[in-house]
Amino acid sequence: MSTSPDRAATLSAQGTTLKSAISKAARHLMPMLVILYFVAFLDRTNVGFAQAALKADRGVGDAAFALGAGIFFIGYAIFEVPSNLLLKKFGARFWLARISITWGIVAAAFAFTTNDVMFNVLRFLLGVTEAGLFPGVIMYLSEWFPNKVRVQMFAIFYLAQPFSQMIGAPLSGGLISFGDALGFARGWQVMFFVEGLLAIIVGIAAVFFLTNSPAQAKFLNDDEKAALSSAMAVEDQVRTEDGPQGIWRAMANWKVWYFTVIYFALQIAVYGTTFYLPQEVAGLLGKKVGWEVGLVSAIPWLVGLFACYYFGRAAHTIARRRNWGTLFYIGTGLFIIGSAWAGVSNQPFLGIVFITLAVASFLSVGPITWAYPTSFLTGAAAAAGIGLINSLGNLGGFVAPLMRTAFNDAMPTASGAWGVVSLGVFAFVAAVMIYLTKFFRTSKSDEMLDEPVTPLH
Repeated sequence: MSTSPDRAATLSAQGTTLKSAISKAARHLMPMLVILYFVAFLDRTNVGFAQAALKADRGVGDAAFALGAGIFFIGYAIFEVPSNLLLKKFGARFWLARISITWGIVAAAFAFTTNDVMFNVLRFLLGVTEAGLFPGVIMYLSEWFPNKVRVQMFAIFYLAQPFSQMIGAPLSGGLISFGDALGFARGWQVMFFVEGLLAIIVGIAAVFFLTNSPAQAKFLNDDEKAALSSAMAVEDQVRTEDGPQGIWRAMANWKVWYFTVIYFALQIAVYGTTFYLPQEVAGLLGKKVGWEVGLVSAIPWLVGLFACYYFGRAAHTIARRRNWGTLFYIGTGLFIIGSAWAGVSNQPFLGIVFITLAVASFLSVGPITWAYPTSFLTGAAAAAGIGLINSLGNLGGFVAPLMRTAFNDAMPTASGAWGVVSLGVFAFVAAVMIYLTKFFRTSKSDEMLDEPVTPLH
């Protein structure tokens, strides 16, 4: 059936209006979301810079530190799904701001740590207060951006991770050096207090910069509101037909659990590397953690920033998401194992190269991984399913430091190599599972991916 000239012109105008709405939404929402996650990731991982000082000043030993590094994810997991459901009830604008303000208060309280018990309690509370931020934003983006551009938005959001480490690494190291020079406080105390205060300020700002839905967006004109709301309504209908409905069906859905396992494996690699990166770089360089180690620790995140953004923009077909996801998971495993070999072989340059490539790989695969569950989950099912995947998946962050420490204690003569190698094995498991999605029934939402796509600019 041929399309009349008038009909063709109308479709073209609607497409232009929709593209304009998506571009405006990206410009108005993404900077605030990136800043939120930037501060969250900074407060989540800055503990690595304080490890040696906490041990010397407060008696927080290696085992207590490993427990504290991981116990964050227990509180995170327990409150993740409830937090996501409350976000659905109260709206992203208020709830994301609340999360940022409360975790900022807890993050600042680390400056007053007196012993290992207080350290572990605060790490648990940090997980409780931050619960819901990441899956809440993932759900929020799935309600604002169509599937064809969603991975690109996820990739932009993920840029907060390399930014937080690229800027945060020298910032944390610099605050420690600055604080030590002050004389009236320890450097690690200054770092925790300043970076916690930053989260409180960002949370207050989120109230003014975020909008709950396209229909409420003052930065869109009426035509753009209608075009974007209509496009998302169509996708919601498709996801409703393809995916589980309701909270309990989503949490019992086998695909939700399948991607939970994948995300668990990814987080073992991510946090097993991230928590110890400053110490690993310091060991490779033969330096004390401070400004110089912070600058070198920023290199992997700088490279990862460009890799994450580029592949996020380009991964807009089913085949690319599957093939690149498999490749990046394999790369994550190989490069993590390579960094262990470089450390044992006393090859500092190769060690930095392998760590850099590992970070670039796991940053690139994160947005691709989240494209799968958001293609078949919507509404309350999305709140529950995405929350479940993130909460249980993030338990990999609890397992990773404990597993790494256990391997190192069991085989101390290997200079910590086997603890690092164990992280890479889980990345290979995720690679196999992502590749096996090739045999899944293709959803209607994913079929739309193979239609012509015009990337945003």
